[in-house]
Order: sequence, then C-alpha cells, then structure tokens
Amino acid sequence: MESLQSPLVLSSKLLPNSLKKPVLEVGFACFFKQRRVIQSVSIKRSVVCCSRKGGGGGSQDGSSAMLVNTEKKDASDSVGFHLVPPPSGDNGVIDPHEKLSTQKEAETGNSEGEEERKTKVTYNIVFVTSESAPYSKTGGLGDVCGSLPIALAAHGHRVMVVSPRYQNGTCSDEIFSGASDLEHPIKVHCFGGVQEVSFFHEYRAGVDWVFVDHPSYHRPGTPYGDGYGAFGDNQFRFTLLCHAACEAPLVLPLGGFTYGEKCLFLVNDWHASLVPVLLAAKYRPHGVYKDARTVLVIHNLAHQGVEPAVTYDNLGLPPEWYGAVEWVFPTWARTHALDPGQAVNLLKGAIVTVDRILTVSKGYAWEVTTPEGGYGLHELLTSRKAVINGITNGIDVSEWDPSSDEHIPFHYSAEDLSGKVQCKIALQKELGLPIRPDCPLIGFIGRLDYQKGIDVIRLATPELMGEDVQLVMLGSGNPEDEEWMRVMESTYRDKFRGWVGFNVPISHRITASCDILLMPSRFEPCGLNQLYAMRYGAVPVVHGTGGLRDTVENFNPYAGGGSGEGTGWTFSPLSKDTMLAALRVAIRTYREHKPSWERLMKRGMEKDYTWDKAALEYEQVFKWAFIDPPYVS
Repeated sequence: MESLQSPLVLSSKLLPNSLKKPVLEVGFACFFKQRRVIQSVSIKRSVVCCSRKGGGGGSQDGSSAMLVNTEKKDASDSVGFHLVPPPSGDNGVIDPHEKLSTQKEAETGNSEGEEERKTKVTYNIVFVTSESAPYSKTGGLGDVCGSLPIALAAHGHRVMVVSPRYQNGTCSDEIFSGASDLEHPIKVHCFGGVQEVSFFHEYRAGVDWVFVDHPSYHRPGTPYGDGYGAFGDNQFRFTLLCHAACEAPLVLPLGGFTYGEKCLFLVNDWHASLVPVLLAAKYRPHGVYKDARTVLVIHNLAHQGVEPAVTYDNLGLPPEWYGAVEWVFPTWARTHALDPGQAVNLLKGAIVTVDRILTVSKGYAWEVTTPEGGYGLHELLTSRKAVINGITNGIDVSEWDPSSDEHIPFHYSAEDLSGKVQCKIALQKELGLPIRPDCPLIGFIGRLDYQKGIDVIRLATPELMGEDVQLVMLGSGNPEDEEWMRVMESTYRDKFRGWVGFNVPISHRITASCDILLMPSRFEPCGLNQLYAMRYGAVPVVHGTGGLRDTVENFNPYAGGGSGEGTGWTFSPLSKDTMLAALRVAIRTYREHKPSWERLMKRGMEKDYTWDKAALEYEQVFKWAFIDPPYVS
C-alpha cells in the first residue's frame, strides 16, 4: 500500500461529516528516544476524534490507531509525517470495533492489501534504584536495574533509570565518565534545610541513565556502608534520591523533551520507597502526577529502611502523612521496658501507597505474606494480596554464554559439551587441585553469611570430604567464615579450595567448570547463581525456597518415557542431613548414570531465563496498573 504524503494535518476527506474537526494528539515517547539523527522511525500515534453525537469513533476513549513514519531529519528540524490511509472500501471511516493490540506489529508484505495494523501500548517508565549495573552493583538488585530497563526499551518503551552517582575515589569511578552534567540543579527541601542536587546523564542501549549527584554519594566503600558498617546517614542519602527522582521526569529535557507527568515509576526496595508516598502527599494534591502509576519491586524484604520516629520531619512529607510510614515494633523487639517501639518504615509507606507490588519470583510473592518470610509486614502484604505478583528475574545471556564467555578458557554449548570438561581441568590446574576430570566438582558462589546457609555447609563439610569429591568455594562476608575456608583448605589440600573475596572472572570459571552448584540459602527472593549454573551445564542442588524452588525442577528419572525430566535437586527442610542426602543422590547420578546426567545438563542449558521473557511479564503488570485509577489519589 502506498503512503499518502502530507504535512501534519488530516484531510477532511478521510473522515465522515460527524468527525470534521478532529483533535490531534501525538505521543512522542518512541520518537524522543532518537538522538541527533532520526532515520525512518516507525512510531504509533493516536488521532482522537471528538463528536457530540458519537459514532464513527475508534476505541472506547475516542481514539483510533494510525501509523506515522518519519523521513531522515535532523532532530532540530520539523518532521514530515506519512499518514497511512485505511484500506480501500472503508470510505475513510475507522472501524469502531477495531481492537488495540499489545502485540508487535506484524509485517505481512502482502502486495494486494495489508492486514489490520496493531498498535503496541508503550509507557514512559522511570526506574528508581540505589544501584544499577554496570555503574553500581552489590547484588541482584544491580543486575535487575541494569538489564531490565534495556529489555523494556527494546520493546518500544521510553525508559529512564535514576540512581546515585557514587564516587569512591578509585578507578571504578571511571564507569561514570560517559555521563555528562545536565547543568540543571534542583533544590530539595528535607532534613530541615535545602539541599542542592544535580543530574548527570548518559544515553546507552536505548535507556536514559540519570545519576543524582550530591556530596553524600562521594565516599569510599559500597553504596550502603564501609568496613565499619552501614553509613549513618543512609536515610538522608536515599531521601534525596527519591525527591530527585520525582522531579527528574518533570524538569529534565532528555533528548529535547521531558518524560512528563504520565509516567510509571518502578521503585526498587526501601531505598526508593519514598517515591509513591511523595507522589500521593506532595504532588497529587496540586494536580501533578494525577495520571502516574507506581509499582514497588521487592528484592529483599528483610531490609525495610526503619529509623527512629523522630526522623519523620526530615523526610519532607506533610505532618498528616505520618501514618503512612508509622511503624511500631512488637514488645519483644524493643530495646528496653520503657521503649515505645515507635519508628518510621519507608518500605511500609510504599506498600500502602503503590498501585501494584512485584517480587522477583512467584514463590517469594507467597513467602512475603507468611509470618516466616514477611518480617513483620506479612499482614499488611496479605491485605494487598490482590495486587501482588511474582516475576522471575532474567539473566544477561550476552554476558553469561558458555559459547562466547571471555572469562573461560574453553567454549561449549548444549550441542557440544566437550569444552566443559576442558574448563574443569583448567580450573583444577589453576587452583592446584589434583587433575581428575572424572571426580565430581561441587561449587559454591555467594556471601558467607547466615542467609546463604554457610553454617549448614560448615556442619556438612567434614562428612562431605569423606566422599570422593572436590569442593570449590568463592565468597566473602563473616570474618569467621572466611577464616574457616582457609583452615579447610589447609586441612583438605586435595579436595577443598576457598577463594576469599569476589572475583568476576573466577566466578565465571567456577560456574563453567563445576558439575554441581550448591545453594543452601535460608531464603532467596530469586537467586541468579542457579540460573547461571543451568545455562553453563552445572546441575543445581538447592534448598527449596523462594526463587530457587521456582526455577529448579526436581529430577525425575522415570518421567518422559524413561528419558527423565527436571533440571536439578531441591531439598527441604534446610538441614545438614537433607542437604547431604540430595548431594549424594546427585553424586551417584553423575557417576553411575552418565546419559541421564547429560540430559540433565542439556535441559538446564535450554531453559529460557532471558530478560526479554521477563519484560513481557512486566508489561502485563504495567497494563493492569493503568486499568484502575491511582490507589492513592
């Protein structure tokens, strides 16, 4: 079909008499993402036709889909639009029953006529997070906020990520060298004064990466603390982040245009939890952000941003909103008999004001509503159970790909597994272990703390060392556990190696080399190491909790007509005996049933845990968020 060449006006010949005066609304979310030069960008727009008598309209709100294309233009020039007329025989009248689809437009190439074009609903999405890889990362939160925005941008959404610009005086500061100062500082009223924050910006992979700059983010250590513990002013630092994130869509002309008020804020954990409270208490009473929506993503409910009640006045909220963040500790948790237990809980404030709540796995969505996994918020979360969903995190399959990983010495795939044995031999040689390609190699990668079940590993290791296995551990954390690893290495020189600290290349090599990955976590909202392990053909043995239970399917050798099913082993409850029992079954399968083991490996490697799959599930939640009016208006 040939396009009708015209400027940005609609010919009255295209519309019936009842629709002679159309009002043109153009959403530029997709267009604004282009920089400097724009080349043949296909963008969807809506033409809203207003008529008192009705009839001949499009969708229920009076809009109808039309396709708009642009020719190659400089971003500062005017844009020529090609309006695609309806198929012949329609007399220019748009079918009122035409449905808007969220599926990608299908190009049929039919010369006799095009099929009905379908539009994809896109959003202006603002991530608010304390960390985003590769700029800052301490765990899974950084991975999610570094990869999911890129996946959503690839689906056509306009995406901004707002996080602090950390400067710790090391070479890691160079990661921010691509971000430029927007020279658009703002004043933030909080903590009894006025704070000035500035914004840095980098456009990368289709995403606007916005960094909030303030002297409180310039110090050695991690985003949250240093060797002496957590920073004492974390509430101040992340209150600034939340205030700045609320202003960014309104004041920052990214690509020449602001994101505007109709945004969807994705707030991550307690560090960003003040955002939905600010929208409800500070902006909407003045008619700002009345069409915005907020989604809370809980990565770890154990951290809630709890501070003494007297700090409420520092948050920049009206006095009447104290109840939103009010928190009272139970009697048993108070420091002394006269302690009233009064505090402010930022995560609780988000739970009672957001439109939707997400967790990073389906299993964790249920666990947070139980007394064991709710950390005091289970009753509140249960009351909002209707809007809670779980979406399993994805992984960066370009970084974690055994067929092209730059950190491993040999490459392999599900079609050719020979490189995995070579990786195993190379790691044994690197770590000084006896070179035994037939010996089961068990790996552990993670923090050395109570959550990760390091105490259970310590109890089980003497018995495990009685088996003909090798155990390699990588991690840091509790100094006592770090010292224990050193002692074990000197005690079992032919069977045990411990790497104290964290090293990205070594983590890749362990994942590529080990036959079994052990994850006895007490709780695991999602977990990524088991996903990496399956992609690299390492069979996970995990405690059946949270995301581990969701992603690791128990091996059943008798299913599928004897070919088996499953990707690993889960054990429960968490104890030394149950963990050892699962490990022994895995070791026996590895030694005595090689064909079954190879099928186990391949099933794990073929699983789809990409961010593209997760992005589709997020889009469905976005759609639900906009169906109803804001939860707190």
